[in-house]
Amino acid sequence: MKRGGTGRYRTTITAGERVQAFIPNALPPDPPIVLDGKRLQLLERATLALGRLDSVGALLPATEQLLYSYVRQEAVLSSQIEGTKSTLSDLLLFELEQAPGTPIDDVLEVSSYVAALHHGITRLNDGFPLTGRLLCEMHAILMEKGRGSDKLPGTFRRSQNWVGGTRPGNAHFVPPPPDEIANCISDLEKFINEPDGFPILLRAAVAHVQFETIHPFLDGNGRIGRLLITLLLVHHGDLKQPLLYLSLFLKEHRQTYYRLLDTVRTEGDWEQWIDFFLEGIEQTATTAFITAQKLVQLFDEDTKAIKQSGRAAASMLRVHTILCQRPIITIRHLCEHHNMTFPTASKAV
Repeated sequence: MKRGGTGRYRTTITAGERVQAFIPNALPPDPPIVLDGKRLQLLERATLALGRLDSVGALLPATEQLLYSYVRQEAVLSSQIEGTKSTLSDLLLFELEQAPGTPIDDVLEVSSYVAALHHGITRLNDGFPLTGRLLCEMHAILMEKGRGSDKLPGTFRRSQNWVGGTRPGNAHFVPPPPDEIANCISDLEKFINEPDGFPILLRAAVAHVQFETIHPFLDGNGRIGRLLITLLLVHHGDLKQPLLYLSLFLKEHRQTYYRLLDTVRTEGDWEQWIDFFLEGIEQTATTAFITAQKLVQLFDEDTKAIKQSGRAAASMLRVHTILCQRPIITIRHLCEHHNMTFPTASKAV
């Protein structure tokens, strides 16, 4: 449905140029999102896929066995969208303090993404509300190290930014002026936490677009905006663990993603974006669930084989459990962090 523009424009001057900054309307969309037969089917399939993924905790002996690498792979992919070159191996080696030749700013940014996510989930589990304050706390951690340390970490911007182009005058999109951010974030908070029966996946889809439109930080908006999706699902109880991430899907469909964000802003067509988002949820959740099933089978097969190895089985099982959670390890790390002797660790490995 084309509702027309979903906000208003305000003339502002930045870097000596006069531009039209876009200020989004408060949510929810008006008129309401159309949930016809096809869209309802997409919503049902995505919800079922999310439910299967949430059940993964019952399959894995320790959900951390999947979470450790999965969270880090998401951090790598989300950061690659923003231009970093680090791989998952780079990050894992960096965490072992063994990352020779890796661009330090790149791997620091990815490592900070992991830390920001853990902080957000911990705060939610402790009962802290999902608000702009929490997003600022996460942003402070995300931007503390690497190239973003001079971009007001943890603080909403106090100057005008723009998206695309080489200067404000040829920018692809100009977000709200800084004096509008507080009101925009306040409206977003109300929508995120409103107990009105609005389907949670639709809420996550709409909230993500709104956050990206507000673009409240000088840098790091894309990463925080993608984390917001997972935080919302955990906050509302649809995921017990942060196992769903859309970065790979969005990276593979980057042009469609940006086009649909523009379509919402300029034409008010939320439905095209909703369909795309729900397809991404279904694909991503299904892939993650299949991966978890394969991991369970692999862990079981390895455990059975190790148990048949004789007297060294106990120490080998211990190392195997550690490797399931942290796939790159050193003998030194085993000795220093897991109270193993060098001969025992060497033999077990």
